[in-house]
Amino acid sequence: MSRIKDRFEELTAENRAAFIPFIMAGDPDEAASLDLLKKLPDAGADIIELGVAFTDPMADGPAIQAAGLRALKAGQTLKRTLGMVRAFRAGDCTTPIILMGYYNPFYAYGVDVFLNDAKAAGVDGLIIVDLPPEEDAELCQPARAAGIDFIRLATPTTDDERLPQVVKNTSGFVYYVSVAGITGKKSGGAAAAAAAVKRLKTASGLPVAVGFGVKTREKAREFAAFADAVVVGSALVDALAENLSKGALEADRFKTDNAVNAVLSLARDISDAVHNARIR
Repeated sequence: MSRIKDRFEELTAENRAAFIPFIMAGDPDEAASLDLLKKLPDAGADIIELGVAFTDPMADGPAIQAAGLRALKAGQTLKRTLGMVRAFRAGDCTTPIILMGYYNPFYAYGVDVFLNDAKAAGVDGLIIVDLPPEEDAELCQPARAAGIDFIRLATPTTDDERLPQVVKNTSGFVYYVSVAGITGKKSGGAAAAAAAVKRLKTASGLPVAVGFGVKTREKAREFAAFADAVVVGSALVDALAENLSKGALEADRFKTDNAVNAVLSLARDISDAVHNARIR
């Protein structure tokens, strides 16, 4: 059984793209992050990317770097992140959850132990930014053997020679990075992204999600017209951070609740655009 495969099949039947929000586990603290995680499906999330905080996130822009630092300062660990997934699964057994991060925390946890714990917690997929296809034996192949999808990133610089290696052991979907660079920067053009999606679908036989730099409902709607999914991360993380910084005299819990609600409001707005992009 693959919740990711099932979800894409459902959405294909409905002729709409998936909305995939990214949040950082433990940002600004574990309780608020879990509250947000539990509420995202009602805000339109079809699949959720849950970031694993790391001290040296080389592919992330300032917004997600700051989110990771807030989470680490609050004591977030990979073990606690798996606990969040387990708590989420107590009330939701259908929404796919993908852990996205860098290999070091998974390596330190121990691959075999991690995969056993992740499967038991209800993790559906992994995106490991710094593990190339040449290192598939490290985590990709063991994850797939354990029944956890391993989702690979493809970029505008992934040429025809490299592409077969990128998609060889990929499962779940392919994540197309619409720009060559870090998260949160300006997204790529729709025409180039549409051509890339078509090329990746042909090469992999899998759904293709488009992300990096998708910050507005207009851009999300534009990409949802041709992609199987649209990933939004930095915009949601920014909304959380901006609302945490407001109201210096307000109680921390009040500020945190307001920040969570701001993220959910933006998620609803963008998910509506994604879900309605193909309805004519």
